[in-house]
Amino acid sequence: MSDRTILVTGGGSGIGRGTALHFGGLGWRVVALDRDEAALAELASLLPAEACLTITADCGQEADVIAAFRQVDAWLGGAPLTCLVNNSGIADPACGPLEDLALADWQRWIDASLTAAFLCSRQALPLLRRAAPDQAGASIVNISSTRALQSEPDTYAYAAAKGGLDALTHAMAVSLGPQVRVNAVLPGWIETGPWQKATERKAPDHSAADREQHPAGRVGEVADIARAIEYLATAGFVTGQQLVVDGGMTRRMIYA
Repeated sequence: MSDRTILVTGGGSGIGRGTALHFGGLGWRVVALDRDEAALAELASLLPAEACLTITADCGQEADVIAAFRQVDAWLGGAPLTCLVNNSGIADPACGPLEDLALADWQRWIDASLTAAFLCSRQALPLLRRAAPDQAGASIVNISSTRALQSEPDTYAYAAAKGGLDALTHAMAVSLGPQVRVNAVLPGWIETGPWQKATERKAPDHSAADREQHPAGRVGEVADIARAIEYLATAGFVTGQQLVVDGGMTRRMIYA
C-alpha cells in the first residue's frame, strides 16, 4: 500500500467514483466526500477498508467541509494528503432562460463547484503542506469543463462556475507554489452512466453521430479523466495549467 493519499470530492459517482477506484487500484489510500451516503457505501465496498475513508458531506457548505476535514486529519494520523481532487458539482448544466433564473438556483451551481473548491482547498492546505517536496510533492486538481470554453443555450450558472474554477486554478497555483501545485482538467463529453450507484446505473448508448463529433472517434470515458488526474498528480513541473480532455471535440468545427 502506497503512503500516498488522494481525496476526491463528489467521489460517490461518475468521474469522482472512477477516480477513487483508479487511484485505489494504484495502491493509494482514498478519501471520498459526497452528499450521497448510499453511493459512498457502494464505493467503500470496492476498496480495502484500511485504505478507504468515506464521509457524507455537502462540499458547498462550510460547516460540512470543516467537519469532514477534521475527520480526514484524524484518519491520516499526521501523514500528508498527497492530492485533492475538487470534483463536486451539479452534473446537469441546463438552468433555463436567464430571465427566469432565480438567484438561489444560480447560487446552487456556484456553491456546488466553485465555492466547494475554495472551501475544500482551504481546509486541505495544512494536510497538503505536510507532503515532502521530493518527487511531485502535493497537488490540487480542479475538475472544470469544456463548458468553461464554449456553451450551449441556457447554461449560464454552470459555465460561470467552471470558468471561475479555471481562474481559481491559476490564482492558487501562483500563490501556493512551490509547496502545492494546482491544475485543472476540463472534461468534454464523458460517459458516466456505468459509474453511478446501482439504482441509477446505465449502459452507454452512443450513436455514430455522437462518436463522429470527436476526432478521437468516440465519446470519453471516466478512465480518460482518471488518467489525466494521475498525470497531473505526479507531474512535478506542471502547475497552473488547464488540461482539456475531450477527444478533440472543442477543436472541430461542426456545421448544422
